[in-house]
Amino acid sequence: MYEFTTMNKKVVVVLMVFSLYSNMAGAEELGAVDTVFKLFGPNHQIVVEAFGDPDISNVICYLSRAKTGGIKGGLGLAEDTADAAISCQQVGKVVLGNKMKNVYQHGCVIFQKRTSLIFKRLKVIRFYDAKRNTLVYLAYSDRVVEGSPKNALSAVSIVPWP
Repeated sequence: MYEFTTMNKKVVVVLMVFSLYSNMAGAEELGAVDTVFKLFGPNHQIVVEAFGDPDISNVICYLSRAKTGGIKGGLGLAEDTADAAISCQQVGKVVLGNKMKNVYQHGCVIFQKRTSLIFKRLKVIRFYDAKRNTLVYLAYSDRVVEGSPKNALSAVSIVPWP
């Protein structure tokens, strides 16, 4: 049986902290508004972020999400709620490649952010509706044991661009 030594525990903690911040490079924070004042630690907030679809040029998504404050939130130990909203727009000519044939039903994860220390993530999944030539973006939160039915949806109809 494997024993955790003090050094192994430190390595695990460093890797966990690194993984928390490694997926944040995909979104640019545009701003935030406070929703609840906290005497100690940062306030609860709604954060607004923007990110591009990594596989399809000229589609930008704007995501608003809840961010828990307080002492636990300031230390990165709090669990954010599953509340999120998404809006995606075409900002230029969109060219769909052959790879879209594989994402009709199962979708493709294009963005994810941890919303708790270990077990919870906010994800954005892209689907392609070939019949209507539309990209559909679904934002939802999942958890290892139990996810949330809260979700938000945005659709981008691909139109000819001048």
